[in-house]
Amino acid sequence: MYVFDSTLRDGTQGEGVSFTVKDKVKIVKILDKLGIDYIEGGNPGSNPKDTEFFEEMRNVRLKNSKLVAFGSTRRPHIKAKDDANVEAILNAETDVVAIFGKSWDFHVTHVLRTTCEENLEMIKDTIAYLKANGKEVVFDAEHFFDGYKANPEYAMAALRAAEDAGADWLVLCDTNGGTFPSDVGKITRLVKDTFSTPIGIHCHDDGGMAVANSIAAVEEGATQVQGTINGYGERCGNANLSIIVPNLQIKMGKSCVPEKRMKSLTSVSRYVDEIANLQPVDSMPYVGNSAFAHKGGMHIDAILKEPISFEHIEPVLVGNERRILMSEVAGRSTVLRKIQRIDPSITKDCPETHMIIDELKQLEYEGYQFEGAEGSFELMIMRILGEEIEFFDVKSFKVFSEDHWSGDYSASAIVKLEVDGVDEITAAEGDGPVNALDLALRKALEVFYPQLKAMKLTDYKVRVLDATKTTASMVRVHIESADGKRMWGTVGVSTNIIEASWIALVDSIEYYLYHEKEWKELDRKMRENNNQNNNNSLLNIAKSAKG
Repeated sequence: MYVFDSTLRDGTQGEGVSFTVKDKVKIVKILDKLGIDYIEGGNPGSNPKDTEFFEEMRNVRLKNSKLVAFGSTRRPHIKAKDDANVEAILNAETDVVAIFGKSWDFHVTHVLRTTCEENLEMIKDTIAYLKANGKEVVFDAEHFFDGYKANPEYAMAALRAAEDAGADWLVLCDTNGGTFPSDVGKITRLVKDTFSTPIGIHCHDDGGMAVANSIAAVEEGATQVQGTINGYGERCGNANLSIIVPNLQIKMGKSCVPEKRMKSLTSVSRYVDEIANLQPVDSMPYVGNSAFAHKGGMHIDAILKEPISFEHIEPVLVGNERRILMSEVAGRSTVLRKIQRIDPSITKDCPETHMIIDELKQLEYEGYQFEGAEGSFELMIMRILGEEIEFFDVKSFKVFSEDHWSGDYSASAIVKLEVDGVDEITAAEGDGPVNALDLALRKALEVFYPQLKAMKLTDYKVRVLDATKTTASMVRVHIESADGKRMWGTVGVSTNIIEASWIALVDSIEYYLYHEKEWKELDRKMRENNNQNNNNSLLNIAKSAKG
């Protein structure tokens, strides 16, 4: 299989998706490392940003991928060599170009406002001109499936014009995204049996079937599949390569990317989301945070015995991981495993186990949710078990919000706390009350715990739990934190958003301080093991050389 990525061109047509030139270069590099065959970089004839991007890419050497410049067939009634957009494609200096042309007669007469005969000439002339200039040409037959259903003879004539002109690929496009998989499969097979040029598939997701349509086309002979990372694209998006690639490679045995690179698929998906400044979709198959998350007690019990019982693949194959979610339906055995990580002597019949489960159910009834907030859940267990986790005692805090929002800071906070009998009072300004509290608390604690400089907040979410009470509603605040190597979540609930934020914030810091020594020891052991493995490898090399 040949994978053709259009994230940087078709993907940017999605609402809320925009990349700078530097962003696009970063994404090209990560896709090249993943092993994508074709990376469509943009339309150099349409905007200055894409022109600058292709200029920048002349200085970037790709190891696995071919960079593709995109554009349309020439305009009606001129020669391809005289068309400015066609010339801009050549000036991009890519080895591969993708050209779209009309294959639905309705679009030819009502959108292009030209004759069907002239449109065929536009396809022939443009592709022949690009081939004469030494380019590999991918022909995207726009609206092919709708065109075929309306006028099959003309849709096939458009493909014949492209093949006769020397196109290297004939790509069938479901541009409106409304075709069913059964029709895509049937029509793709007919095209495959009619033409000798390799066939590709390009689907949009307006009917929610872009992935299924792409798979159906591959089953019927398409050997190039187009799409975007995470399904970015106009309207409802394009076919999602983050789903298509593992389906083809893991389920159907069709090689798409090097096997060792498949394990980086999840990190690539999240990296592109981060560059796009978009929140990852937790429920996305294969790469989503919830793709291998288990919550129901019976499911968890089964998955811990036999993972195949509720997982269609091993999460590690795509670089994801299994998550056991803490909730009131998780089951006693799941909660017990969490408890035994802290105190292995606790059994399911111990009163502490019942106390923790009862507390979990009560807290969730009050609005707490420990999915993704395992840090707060673990701290709750330790408090009930009497573990010493209080590294500081907050005496008081005050928050002041300013009424001039145009300044650098909109709030300030004062925090007074005690550590081992020593008081510390600090103040800080921030972008809002929560940020000011965070900065003031850290400023005070770093006097005693300088290691906190390594920790930072990476996400902050607020959820209103009962909107009918309007501004008096209970809110749940979820905070995600990281130290550069690990991530953990904490949660707070209150009718006071500042108090809820404070609870989650304090939990996050206490969790980090409690586990910091444990994490350092784990890192030390890993380094020792790596050093030992390296020494053993050197010893084996020396023995081989001596032999």
